Amino acid sequence: MEIKTALSSLGALSHETRLSAFRALVQAGPDGLAVGELRERLDLPPATLTAHLNVLRAAALVHDKREGRVIRVRANYPQMNALIGYLTENCCAGAADCGPVATCKSKKTGTRA
Repeated sequence: MEIKTALSSLGALSHETRLSAFRALVQAGPDGLAVGELRERLDLPPATLTAHLNVLRAAALVHDKREGRVIRVRANYPQMNALIGYLTENCCAGAADCGPVATCKSKKTGTRA
């Protein structure tokens, strides 16, 4: 991954709504979510979700596919993994161990995710 691509991805994820959308899509797995379902989960007006998804699409973090009358949006796992790899490789400055792997706490339960 090139630095410009990493910056584009990080910039796209630097907004709370876009990060929430991306997180929901990653957690949904390879089938992704119908746009309407994602909109309901995030409680957003259609135009607002469209604008945020356009930013994530431009950064190649998500892609979508029409399935009949439904548009399904999916996380681009290879792009996500490339970003993680880029950060690990470039921010650790070649160190074999950047320290312990960080874990996320679930916002709802406070347990480790």
